[in-house]
Amino acid sequence: TACKKAEKPTPLHFVSSDGYDIYVGKNNKQNDYVTLKLSRPTDIWMHTKEIHGSHVLVKTEDAMQVPDRTYEEAGILAAYYSKGRNSATVPVDYTEVYNVKKPSGAKPGMVIYVNYSTMYVTPRAELAEKLEKKNKI
Repeated sequence: TACKKAEKPTPLHFVSSDGYDIYVGKNNKQNDYVTLKLSRPTDIWMHTKEIHGSHVLVKTEDAMQVPDRTYEEAGILAAYYSKGRNSATVPVDYTEVYNVKKPSGAKPGMVIYVNYSTMYVTPRAELAEKLEKKNKI
């Protein structure tokens, strides 16, 4: 029998109001894919602070050029696709991808990160629906 080729994970794809691509992993394997394979060092990585949830990636050449609105929208997506979905306010950490590392031997989806900032957002389903891109990567 032929070995079945491993399928490439298909994270959720959104486009911010400012036109930036945002990718959201829906499970630990997709989180690894988003953070370790799909990303470039200059992209922005987000994750809820101390709450299980999705890894979120904003594709960019320069994090300093990304408008605040895109940061906020990506943060809201990180909060919405987390265990904090039903909370009024959720802390979301964000940093450039070059600050995110996977320890050797770590489980899928497990990373450590440094030099990050934290924003506080309210999860919003309607934003997720508005920004979702229906096509694949």
